Amino acid sequence: MTLRVSLKGCDEMGDVPESHPRYASLMARKKMTDAAAAGMLAESALIAHGRGEAFDYLLGEKTCDAAEKAIRETSARMKAAERCVISVNGNAVALAGMELIVCAAVLNCPVEVNIYYRTPARMEALLSALKGQQKQAAELYPEISDQISAVPILGADPDGRIPNLEGPRAKCHSDGILSADVILVPLEDGDRCEALIAMGKTVCVIDLNPLSRTARTASVTIVDELTRCVSILLKRLMDEERGSDDLWDNEKNLQDSLEVMLRTLD
Repeated sequence: MTLRVSLKGCDEMGDVPESHPRYASLMARKKMTDAAAAGMLAESALIAHGRGEAFDYLLGEKTCDAAEKAIRETSARMKAAERCVISVNGNAVALAGMELIVCAAVLNCPVEVNIYYRTPARMEALLSALKGQQKQAAELYPEISDQISAVPILGADPDGRIPNLEGPRAKCHSDGILSADVILVPLEDGDRCEALIAMGKTVCVIDLNPLSRTARTASVTIVDELTRCVSILLKRLMDEERGSDDLWDNEKNLQDSLEVMLRTLD
């Protein structure tokens, strides 16, 4: 199966040639500013994105070997799950919502919106964006369009709570995050990651900061830029049949990623 990408909504960046060394970064920034204008993002979202870009510079804006291994491990664990779910926030929807929906279709699992700065208007904007991305994905992947169209988009009416977690992010769906055994969480925050781990769940995260509480708490941490990482993950989910590594060492994975960054500074 061929991986496809869409740059719908980024036409205004047409004066930036694809050969530009910062093209991918500029396109990501454009997606973020468009999402902010559409009411999908909290005010702090662009700050968080910029902080992530700084760490990506230290990776050389490439997917390192440690990240490749973590992507394979994440793919294997999600394929082996009894009930997996992909949890998304505003930044994840803006940057890679369509690709994450396709991942969910391959896994036959739901996508659940879970955000800290939760307002009715923002939830409506995110859910509407995901529905649009779902239709777009079905057009780009006609061979699995039925599976894509069937992906449940959760978040509108949470009926459960994550124990020992305060604030809006504790709200979740009983048929989504609450009952899942494996959760993929791009761009997570540390306290929810800790709460999910305490529930006995396998938590796979995408985090450019290998020193963050999220990165250090998660079961598997992919230290990579979100859009680059999700494209590779989707390929692994579509093509690869491989079991998880019983000897997976996430601390070593983080140390390997950190060493890549430190070599950049030498």
